Amino acid sequence: MVIFPNAGCRPTRRAFLASAGASAATLALAGCNNGIGSNGAARIDARVDETRRFLFETYPATEQLETDSAGQLYMPLVTEAGLGIGGSYGTGALRINGATVDYYAAFTATLGLQAGAQQYAHALFFMTPEALRRFRTSAGWTAGAEAQYATLDRGGNISADTLTTLDPVIALVFAQSGLIAGATLQGTKYQRIIP
Repeated sequence: MVIFPNAGCRPTRRAFLASAGASAATLALAGCNNGIGSNGAARIDARVDETRRFLFETYPATEQLETDSAGQLYMPLVTEAGLGIGGSYGTGALRINGATVDYYAAFTATLGLQAGAQQYAHALFFMTPEALRRFRTSAGWTAGAEAQYATLDRGGNISADTLTTLDPVIALVFAQSGLIAGATLQGTKYQRIIP
């Protein structure tokens, strides 16, 4: 797992992709900028708005997930690439009661037999205030056993089990395109950023 420093250094997607075949240390330091004078927050919010619109139009039951949840993390575009060494990176926003409260980066680093690239969006629905509190107060929350993946039927509808589950976090990966099949959030680390 690569941990990107947060003190005035924010990795960019371009730097991440350029360094996908580089060592983990190089990857961690690539593409830093301090964000002064940038419109990063507005850009992320606009992408989140479009992602929510697409999600609700494509999978209408996700509106109920949003209504029932204490908060939602929307990651509009995650890019995953690899050739032996690889990983993924994306940015998004945490929303509570329809308002953005924080911005996050999601990233993974992997070793193993993989080749190709893909992009996808995902959302995390925090179904309890305690799950949301743990996410917001952690130094770097990692997707693992706590997250239940939403399942879709052949018509693209969310299963009834997903809507009635008691799991604290429901994850939904959608809008996949690319050469690597089966995007997963297992091991994805989320860290608060200042865009």
